[in-house]
Amino acid sequence: MTKIKEALQSIPSVDKILKNEKIQELSLQYPLSFITYIVRKSLKEYRLEILEKKDIKEKDLLKIIIQNIHRIANKNLKSVINASGVIIHTNLGRAPLGKELIENISETLYGYTNLEFDLKKGKRGDRNSHARELLKYLSSADDILIVNNNAAAVMLLLRTFAKDKEVIVSRGELIEIGGAFRVPDIMAASDCKMVEVGTTNKTKINDYKNAINKETALLFKTHPSNYIIKGFTAEVSLKDLVSLGKKNKIPVIYDIGSGLIRKIDNQALQNEPNVREALETGIDLISFSGDKLLGGPQAGIIAGKQKYIDILKKEPMMRALRVGKLTLAALETACLYYLNDKDLFEKNKIFKTLNQKTDSLKKKAEILQKELAKEGIGSSIEKSFGKYGGGTLPDAEIPSFSVKLKNDKTAKERSIFSEKCYHQLLQETPPILSILKKGHLYFDVLTIDKNDLSYIAQSISKTTKAVTK
Repeated sequence: MTKIKEALQSIPSVDKILKNEKIQELSLQYPLSFITYIVRKSLKEYRLEILEKKDIKEKDLLKIIIQNIHRIANKNLKSVINASGVIIHTNLGRAPLGKELIENISETLYGYTNLEFDLKKGKRGDRNSHARELLKYLSSADDILIVNNNAAAVMLLLRTFAKDKEVIVSRGELIEIGGAFRVPDIMAASDCKMVEVGTTNKTKINDYKNAINKETALLFKTHPSNYIIKGFTAEVSLKDLVSLGKKNKIPVIYDIGSGLIRKIDNQALQNEPNVREALETGIDLISFSGDKLLGGPQAGIIAGKQKYIDILKKEPMMRALRVGKLTLAALETACLYYLNDKDLFEKNKIFKTLNQKTDSLKKKAEILQKELAKEGIGSSIEKSFGKYGGGTLPDAEIPSFSVKLKNDKTAKERSIFSEKCYHQLLQETPPILSILKKGHLYFDVLTIDKNDLSYIAQSISKTTKAVTK
């Protein structure tokens, strides 16, 4: 208790810190009110650490305060070099948009736009119209509605068509979509009564039939895009569910999630359901993401029959869920690339990454190895497997190569050293996300742009030297 009291008493006052020479220099760069805010915030956090007995050792408070000032005064959202081999990395913003798309939309966004202005009629227009026709063509849907993400799309569908009523769903499709958001929770938040049918591994059409009653508002199907159940399994086909829905005059909704909009000439995607083929079954409504396999910005897209889309458009919730010009500009451009496979594989960052040949991947790894050698760092090239990520194709592996840093230390020393390097590389500008595995550091070239190879090598050199000191 005495140590805690002494530590608290040793904390300098706000005024004393503000009079420090280094802080005075920073006041020429930043407003004094901002610096004062950071000082108070830093001191409060330090006091809490002491009281919670996390750390009662004396710290270089001035250094921490200066770091906090620079950190908060600079952009927190940064470009990150992805050397993890995960293409649609959830924690790195999912689908990377690529330079081509950003350059394409920059002119549109520079000044004013016709977001809600009909240039043909010379009066107020509909913001949903900008990407709608393209999406209707690509998906073969009667109409399209765009909201801010797929979870919002599902909630809108459930609240609109099944509020205070029953929704039938297979137990094998009660997925968690990430961040602890689960289908049962979304159902509850949408004021629906969820009716589970079948078992975890097997659901049959009779399970749905037997659950239908006068309170049934929807038949709901989810594509389990982020996991796979193998073995003794069975699920009801979309075609059979649609047939049952028509017979009982109950709308069928399909949350396809990952959003592959049409069939793509890529081996790993051959068994992935796509929006166009799903709509061809006659399903009423389907929802999917714009920032997964579509390769665009975060968005939730609802496609389907006109009469249902018309009802959704009039929902008061639409005002809260609508998207802005940034999303619409990026989504429209991403959809334009789907008009032909050449543009898709050259301009869509996801499919461009997927389309890399084995020889070009190996060449990237060899260039990185040579760049590291110039810095005096030894490395080896190993075969590896990248991932699609973002809750898509969980069992698909993409052949790649990784550069592994050589380290002659003992296993324990190597593990500590590699972990320190891993974290230090995340503090670079731009940060580098590598792979820390079994005490070794790897850099998967699948997701690395060749223009970043020299910078990565220089950053690794700088980091290893700093950590060695």
